[in-house]
Order: sequence, then C-alpha cells, then structure tokens
Amino acid sequence: MNRPRFISTRQKDWYRFRQLLGRAEQVRLTKLGGEEVSEFSRLFRALCYDLAVVRSRDWGVELERRLNDLVVRGHSLYYRTPPGGKGRAVLDFLASGFPRLLRENQGYFWVALALFTIPGLIAGVLIALDPELAERMMSSDALAQMESMHSTNVRSGGLFTGTEVGMTGFYIANNVGIAFRCFALGILFGVGTAVLLVYNSMVIGAVSGYLVAKGHAMPFFSFVISHGAFELTAIVISGAAGLVLGRAIMHPGSRTRVEALRVRGLVAIKLAAGAGAMLGVAAFVEGFWSPSGVPMVAKFIVGTILWVAVIAYLALAGRGGESTPEGEAS
Repeated sequence: MNRPRFISTRQKDWYRFRQLLGRAEQVRLTKLGGEEVSEFSRLFRALCYDLAVVRSRDWGVELERRLNDLVVRGHSLYYRTPPGGKGRAVLDFLASGFPRLLRENQGYFWVALALFTIPGLIAGVLIALDPELAERMMSSDALAQMESMHSTNVRSGGLFTGTEVGMTGFYIANNVGIAFRCFALGILFGVGTAVLLVYNSMVIGAVSGYLVAKGHAMPFFSFVISHGAFELTAIVISGAAGLVLGRAIMHPGSRTRVEALRVRGLVAIKLAAGAGAMLGVAAFVEGFWSPSGVPMVAKFIVGTILWVAVIAYLALAGRGGESTPEGEAS
C-alpha cells in the first residue's frame, strides 16, 4: 500500500478517533457510553499501529507528527493515573507494559542475547578443555577464590543465617551497576554496550568453564540457576536498551538525532527500568536462596521453574495490546 492510498483508507478512523478524544477530554473516558469506550479502545490500538507504519516507511514528518499527537493525547487519557494510583500504574507496567514493550523491540533483545551468550559459550568450552587458559582472563587469586566458594554446596546451614539482608544489598548495587553501564554505554553509538556484553559474557564463561574443569559444576550451577533466571535476563534486557539508544543516534530516520533520542530514549529507559525490577528480584533470590544449605536437587528444580516463569512472563504477559505509543518496529 502506498502513502496516498494509506491515508485515504485510514483518515476516516483518525477523524472519528479525534471526535471521541475531544469528547472524552471534556468529560473523562469513563463517562462515555460502553460502545464508545470500546470504539475508542479499538481506534486507539489501530492508530498506534498506523503510527508505527508511518515511522517505519518514512512517510513524512508532518504525517508522523499528526498521528503522534493523537497517540500521545489518547495514551494520556486511556492510561490516566487516578489520584493515588501511581503504585498501580507501576504494577500495571511491570505486569504487562514492560514485557509487551520488550516484545515490540525484540530485535534488540536478540542481538544483545547473542552478544551475551555466544562469546561466553565459546570461552567456557575452551577453558573447560584447557583450564590454564582461564588465567589469561582472570588472576589466579580470583580463580582460587571462585573454586573455594563453589567447591561445596556453599552453606551447610538453613535458609536464614543472618547475613542475607546485607548480601542482598550488595547484590543489588553490583548487579544494577553492571546493568546501568550496559544501558548507559549505548550512548556511544551502541558500541560501548556491545563491548560490555561481550566482556561480561567471556568472564562468566571463563568462570563456568574453569569450575567445570575442576569438578565443581554441580555446586556452581546449583548456586546460579535460580537467581540467574532474573539476573542474566535483566542484563540482556539492559543491553537491549543500550542498543536502542545506539540505533537512535546512528539511524535517526526522518527525525533529528535529538528528537530520536527523546522518543527512543523513553523506550530505552522503560526497558532499563523493567530490567532494574528484575535485578531486585534476582538480588533477593541470590541473597536468601542461592547460597543456602538447601539440597542441590531442590535448587535445580526451583531454578528450572523460575527460568520457565521468566520466559513465560516475557513472552506472554500483556498479550492483546501489542501496539503501544512507545513501541516502534525494531
């Protein structure tokens, strides 16, 4: 479909949406009739899709601006936070908006995932075959410390030993620091994000391969499997957010770079915020559950369940409203 035909086909719905929007802004969306609210919702989703089409095909800044203005007004009305409802808005974002936004920008996620897994897998296999290679990436003292930590099922005591709160705080600070750098370094045309993802991947792979070679695979993987579901996934999502920033600078399309950063930067910030919430969960699990004296088989069972839950959450949560104002074809 070309631009003139697209406009002639869709402008009737745009005009109708503008009418409903004008009425709703005067009274409130909840004051409209049931059929009008349903029509408003349908037209709003269609308008979001139309905006994504116009952006992806570069059909003009003026048309994009007109549709974007309608989408912004519609979003403000449709998702208006009631008094005292900011907490609910955050929960709604985490429950559906965040995974939906990630799926709408999944191309960046897959690239970040490749950067974060492939180098680590290669390093892990090579070092598992020849553990002396690990000293080219880490000091012998660091490797010895890792081996000492994971030579057994870390604790022999129960689930609570009194140090969990302090360790949880440490893990939050450490993990959020890594994720923030993955996101923020995207401003360097995405190169900084890519380098950091590859570097962390190789370090994790080196440690994994070394511990496997030394016969500590079971204690190590039983320790990381549970919190890794949240932590590793969140780091990849932070990397995806950094790549969103990088592409906005490298390929702003019909926008100026400043405008591209403003629009796509909001997407990146929301992705990073969602990743931050996942890191909070990861820190809690890593502080309380992962180092506990629970049998390793129980940790593997729980860890597998958590991985399935995280994948299902990101793949399925928020289905039915895939087109959002922030989402843009990746």
